[in-house]
Amino acid sequence: MKYYFNLYWSEELVGKEKEILTKLEQEKVQINKYLVVLTEHEVNHLEFFDSVLFKQNLFKRDNLFVVGIAEGYMGALELVERITQDVYDVTKGTDIRRYFLTTQKEFEERFV
Repeated sequence: MKYYFNLYWSEELVGKEKEILTKLEQEKVQINKYLVVLTEHEVNHLEFFDSVLFKQNLFKRDNLFVVGIAEGYMGALELVERITQDVYDVTKGTDIRRYFLTTQKEFEERFV
């Protein structure tokens, strides 16, 4: 799993970021924590799901690019809306996927 360098967070989770990321990396169950990720297919941009799905053997974590973490389903919807608005404000377009991949690459080239 890879995380966006400037990860989006629900307001309810601010201040708990390190704890949540540590639990995700340790594959501990976190009830009602939703991950907003870039889709694997280029047709869509974002999808979100409850992190509890990681406990299913069929669920693959390796290729996920997490751009946000939200508290609850409604929090995930609000976070997707905020992300979409932010990308539009910066690019005047809605190619969310390209925006995240480009900004992540630029960040990694400068700081990693």
